[in-house]
Order: sequence, then structure tokens, then C-alpha cells
Amino acid sequence: MRNKIRVLIVDDSAFMRKLIRSFLESHPDIEIVDIARNGEDAVEKAKRHRPDVMTMDVEMPVKNGLEAVSEIMAQSPCAIIMLSSVTIKGAELTIDAMQRGAIDFVQKPSGAISLDLDLVKDELVQKVVQAASANPVYKQPVVKQKPPKVTIKQPEPVRRMRTGRAQQPELIVIGSSTGGPRALAAVLTNLPKDFQTPIVIVQHMPPGFTGSLAKRLHQQSRITVKEASHAELLKKGHAYIAPGGVHLVIERVGSSLAACLSTAPPLHRHRPSVDVLCLSVAKLGIASTSVILTGMGKDGTKGVRALKEQGRHYCIAQSKRTSIIHGMPGSIIQSELHDEETDIDKVADSLCQKLLPAGGITDGNQSIS
Repeated sequence: MRNKIRVLIVDDSAFMRKLIRSFLESHPDIEIVDIARNGEDAVEKAKRHRPDVMTMDVEMPVKNGLEAVSEIMAQSPCAIIMLSSVTIKGAELTIDAMQRGAIDFVQKPSGAISLDLDLVKDELVQKVVQAASANPVYKQPVVKQKPPKVTIKQPEPVRRMRTGRAQQPELIVIGSSTGGPRALAAVLTNLPKDFQTPIVIVQHMPPGFTGSLAKRLHQQSRITVKEASHAELLKKGHAYIAPGGVHLVIERVGSSLAACLSTAPPLHRHRPSVDVLCLSVAKLGIASTSVILTGMGKDGTKGVRALKEQGRHYCIAQSKRTSIIHGMPGSIIQSELHDEETDIDKVADSLCQKLLPAGGITDGNQSIS
């Protein structure tokens, strides 16, 4: 007999607690172990029940969701799914919570008290079920402001190399999903300010959240991080995040590379899609590097295969022990498309030490050509 997924519901609204409970109890594999009315109550009950998954409201009295996430991940870690409003403030708080250790979020359709929460019932249930198989315990570094220097050490890091030194890339492509905001922070905040290769990123997120993610990562990083704009020429030492709800593709414009946004249909339910981005890069015939980070599913495998077939491509897959969910990097490894399997704390080192030549170009404001 399969063990049920033990869930703790945290929300200061009795109506929302009742609604969420009814949604989750409709699934035969989910058991509600308790409810909590605020962050302080959540911290205490997380210690008592040790749930597999928690659903967490952001704005609550006594102790808010952000404070609760930090304490729970330090004392009794589990997979936490945030319930967020669609406002700019709600998006910023959600990104903060995910960098503190929450692994995913669900948008409330219409504010703190969403009478129409049933619109996201299936999404909530699915994410709770997926979260039960997550690995939320690995202690990734969280940088809260731009550091003058960051040195991260982990015991016995995983770094398995399948090929030799990569060719100097013209472009780096990063794909991530569940657990991605924290993984992206671990990579981007450890790149030096004179990092010269442009980076394009697909993080599975709905509209309204990728802008907040880019803003927060920019505040933490020494390189420029921004949400991509249509027909924007890519600059050296800049990272561009695909806006939620549209695909990001790369095109050649004269001697430069440009980010272009597309409203083409979702691919395997994803828009933006890692595969779509990689396939567009494969058509250019340039030297490139891909980094496939934590996430559910196989998005990125088809695209990386096309990049490999095109040649002049190097692929880094995040290690299983440091992935929240190893679906995306695991698919790359299972397909033997990776050149390197690396702990998340070492990805930035790999990009700097193995992919960039000594010296390099110093003008980080020029367009890539």
C-alpha cells in the first residue's frame, strides 16, 4: 500500500483553508495532517508533524510566510508551495520565498481571498503531488546583496566530465523549472562582473513573475540580469530571462544576436520553452553552452539534442543530489547528452574555468557579434 502525501495547510483565512483542504482531499493519495493560521503556528506544526508538503500563504499576521519559510527550511525542511497574489508585490514576495527555500508557487486568481480558487484546483493538486518527490533539503547558498567576492565550498562535489575542454561559446543557454529561482541565484551571483558571454534563460513561470525574478537576480549579481525585450541585441556579460507567457528565440541580426519574443503555441504545455530556445540557437550554427537545471519533466532534451547534432556545443547538467527535482537534468543525463554533471554550487566555476579563455574581451557593453 502506497503511503499518502502528508500535507500541512497554512493560511490566515478560514475560508481559504477550507477551500484548499477540500481540493487536496479530493485526491486519494493526499492526507491533510493539520492546518496553521499564521507563520508562527506553521513553524511549530512543521516541527510536530514533519509533513511531506506545505501550502503557504505569503501575507499573514504574527509571522508572515517569508519568515516562516526561512525558519522551517532551517529547522524541519520540507517541500513548500507558496500561494501568491498576481500583484507586483505578490510576485516579488513569491520570488523571495522561493530563494529562501520554497520550491514552487500557485497564483491566486483574484487576490488574498480568491472566491474563484477552483480555477487553479488542478494545478494546486498536481504541484502538491509533484512536490512530494522533491529534494528540498540540499543547502544552496542564498545571496541577499551584491557581494564583493563569493566563495562557496561543498564537501565532495559532484563533477563528472564526459569530454575535454569546451570551445569558447558565443552564447550560454540556461533552462530551469521547479526550484529554478534558487538554482539560478546560485549560478548568476557567482559569475564575475567581467564575465563576457551573453546568457539567455528560460525559467518556467507565468506572466508577471519573471520581471520580479530578473529584478531580484540583478540586485544580487555582479553581471546585468534583465527580462528580455523583443528585438533586443544581446550584450556581453548580460543575462536575459524569457518573459512569462511567451517563447524566447534567438535570431541573427547582421553581425549580432538578438532576443525575439514569440506567441507561438506552448510546446509540451510550456511557454516559454527551453526546447524552443535551444532549437532556435541550433539553427544559428554558433558555438554554445547549455546548462539544464532543476525541474519537472523533459523540457530541454529535444533542444539540447539538436544543439549536439549541430556541433560545437557543450552541455552541463545539474547533479541529482543538488536538484529540487531532477526531471530535466536527469533526462539530459539519461539521454547521454551532457558533457558534465555538476553540483549547483560549481556550475558558475565550470562556466568561468572551462568555457572562457584567459583574458577575454573587456568591454561588457558591446553587442555580441
